[in-house]
Amino acid sequence: MSRTTRLSSSLLRAAAVTGVAALTMTACGSGSGSGSSGSGSGSGSGEVKVGLITKTDTNPFFVKMKEGAEQAAKENGAQLSTAAGKFDGDNAGQVTAMENMVAAGVKGILITPSDSKAIVPAIEKARAKGVLVIALDTPTDPESAVDALFATDNLKAGELIGEYAKAAMAGKTAKIAALDLAPGVSVGVQRHDGFLKGFGATDKDVVCAQDTGGDQAKGQTAMENCLQKEPDINVVYTINEPAALGAYTALKAKGREKDVLIVSVDGGCTGTEAVKEGKIAATSQQYPLKMAAEGVKAVVAYAKDGTKASGYTDTGVTLISDKAQGGVASKDTAYGLENCWG
Repeated sequence: MSRTTRLSSSLLRAAAVTGVAALTMTACGSGSGSGSSGSGSGSGSGEVKVGLITKTDTNPFFVKMKEGAEQAAKENGAQLSTAAGKFDGDNAGQVTAMENMVAAGVKGILITPSDSKAIVPAIEKARAKGVLVIALDTPTDPESAVDALFATDNLKAGELIGEYAKAAMAGKTAKIAALDLAPGVSVGVQRHDGFLKGFGATDKDVVCAQDTGGDQAKGQTAMENCLQKEPDINVVYTINEPAALGAYTALKAKGREKDVLIVSVDGGCTGTEAVKEGKIAATSQQYPLKMAAEGVKAVVAYAKDGTKASGYTDTGVTLISDKAQGGVASKDTAYGLENCWG
């Protein structure tokens, strides 16, 4: 499967989402937001009811995911209800949202699990009532708890920036700092492991590892801590671009911003601009809008003829850099900015 497939222009023009309260379900499409319990085949107008539950409604990644779901719902005659946790990790809120959507008669639910294990019982209850459940971005634990997973290959995303960093170092001795997500979170573990695999390194080669929660301020603090521990760090792997920008700020304060290689994952517009400006050397771009759009289409297909999505669907990842390295496939920031989110 190609990892550089351009997103459709119609999806990229999806309208911005505003005014959505956390854990409050809203509906789009021609039907009303209240819906009715029953078969889940849609409203009185015959629309298929689809639910989308994200980790939060403020993170640009999930905002873009919602845009993709809304646009796909309009294009496929579906009625979309959405909900989000109050914060990243709000499993109880996601459980409540799922229960409300099942009661409202949705045919399928798309969810980015805040807690991959804790959400499983609620998913099992929904599936037992005939609701198709598809995980987006983050797999459940076990992955088989849902009918299907539409997500970035996070191991591959990490590998790409690891391969890039290895080539960019051109044989120099690397002193690696890893600014990670949080213990046990699958997305963070996969990206971290992928980076090391692509670089040809192990955790023994990492001179400093810090958790950042993907937060810019925490990324800055983590980088400051690493520089105190090992001032000669010259390669920085970051879980996402906010953490990368935090690292850049800390390095700039020490006058090290030009001699330390920073690589990251996500492909948001702010992060892609940072690649263009030279703050980040390369990033692996993923496509939340595509995840949600494909999920909506899968629910509609299930409602219409019983076709059930299954297994894992890779929604693609592209290495973005303006300083291409030999042997490592990449696209420039012009492409990245055409396909970014946030």
